[in-house]
Amino acid sequence: MNVTRLAEARKYSPPKHADVHAMHLQHHDIGADAPYWVGCSYYLPGGTAEWDASPLHKIYVLLDGELLVETDSEQVTLQPMDSVYLAPGENRRVRNESNRVATLLVVMPYPPQ
Repeated sequence: MNVTRLAEARKYSPPKHADVHAMHLQHHDIGADAPYWVGCSYYLPGGTAEWDASPLHKIYVLLDGELLVETDSEQVTLQPMDSVYLAPGENRRVRNESNRVATLLVVMPYPPQ
């Protein structure tokens, strides 16, 4: 078992994000041995993740607030406990257009070694 207390979570700065505060909840850097990592991102009002496509699978679970997630073919506004899967290579943008902080759980595998 690997327990990470909030005080032990590691802050990180995801590339191409603005007004987003992120931390790893489970990650190799803090003792997790899973084949994926789990992060928590706080999107401040107006916070964004710019258009980008990852070569890895990605799952978002919105815990609180509201976020707009766009792909090349559609857009959806996530509400608490909504989730979205993004396939490898799928281009996406994320925006907090509300006046509340939005809390997003992120689950991704590690890049191949």
